[in-house]
Amino acid sequence: MAQKRISAKKASKKTGSKPATHKAKGTATPIQRFAHPFFTTKPVTERKAVPGVGVRMTDHIEQTLLAIPDPIRNPPTMSLDEIIGQQGSASIAASGSIVFHAVGDTGHAGGSTENMQEFVADAMTKDFDIANPGVSPAFFLHLGDVNYYDNTDAGYHEQFYVPYKLYPGKILAIPGNHDGELFKFDGKSTGQTETLQAFQRNFVQPAPSVPTAAGSIYRQMVSQPGVYWLLDAPFVDIIGLYSNVAENPGFLSGKSIGTKQTDWLGRTLSGIATARRSGTRKALFLAVHHPPFSGGSHSSSTDMLGEIDGICQTAGIMPDAVLAAHSHDYQAYTRFVTFQGREMQIPFLVVGGGGRGLSPHVAKATGVRTGDHSLDRSLRDYGYLKVTITNATISMTFNQVSVGGKITQFDQVKVDLATSRVNR
Repeated sequence: MAQKRISAKKASKKTGSKPATHKAKGTATPIQRFAHPFFTTKPVTERKAVPGVGVRMTDHIEQTLLAIPDPIRNPPTMSLDEIIGQQGSASIAASGSIVFHAVGDTGHAGGSTENMQEFVADAMTKDFDIANPGVSPAFFLHLGDVNYYDNTDAGYHEQFYVPYKLYPGKILAIPGNHDGELFKFDGKSTGQTETLQAFQRNFVQPAPSVPTAAGSIYRQMVSQPGVYWLLDAPFVDIIGLYSNVAENPGFLSGKSIGTKQTDWLGRTLSGIATARRSGTRKALFLAVHHPPFSGGSHSSSTDMLGEIDGICQTAGIMPDAVLAAHSHDYQAYTRFVTFQGREMQIPFLVVGGGGRGLSPHVAKATGVRTGDHSLDRSLRDYGYLKVTITNATISMTFNQVSVGGKITQFDQVKVDLATSRVNR
């Protein structure tokens, strides 16, 4: 005979018992129906706080962020001269344009028969003309997740120095979440006792040198001033930001990590805005690992974008393009922003197909505007971005790289700097 079901509330009245709770740090927390405590349709303003968490899942994430290392030079600014030398920088300025590569989420571990990281690296190498360095890529901007789960010299040798052993250009980077991790998914150490130790050994050096992890491979690494930085180059200013260790979303500041990065960002943007008003108009790029917009296996970092917007509004300047990774695919968004009385169209590109492995899915691009943005192109495959900037235009070409190394141009995004309009 089937037992009659009664609710926990009725049971407590009938038996005098109370709904089950457990003790955590001295606070009785009701056992939740779902593992995700905010699996609810209630607006944030109507939710009751979950003890020890808050009213949103991001409240919990913010409590698990790791400290942002201080820059080794203040302000954390570098020039192209410091990366490729005065002669190299002068040849680029004289050529009338600057070219650079960008992609993230590389960090391949050996053993695969399809080492896409090396196929992508080899494809990027083909863009160089050693006989004509002025029009060759000035550098490779790595968009984060250089290393996965092995932040040791051996891990960097296998996942970074070996795949790029034939790449002739200098490499800059912003850290991704995996670069800052202290523990991997199985609870074992990633080889770091402090966050971003290995990243700093290889990118944030006191002076340009060949790090120990390179072993017998000669790769002179640059001296980045910090894990967040400004690059002052001909035709472009690039701001690199660190969005911390969460799988989702990204954070530039917070109660646990402070506001030093965003305070610096505000001062830096204000300085660039002042230079523009005096007649120096260069393209402005922001690079951050977690994407402000994403329809891939990682979601959009909406709050982070709101924080960036507020800082930009206060400083009186908006970026001309935003580059991100984290989702292992390619996504090209156009954002429509009204700023200082005129509409700007700003490309937001997710370029995360550097070789680690592909996202399970990516949203289909329709080009239809939803809110303030449209998803214009998407691809679940590997590849890299080649960026060309002049005094008047930005041109960004995504080259798809297939197994075996075949290169196919998949997308091209152009920005007219005078009108802030995007063309495809």
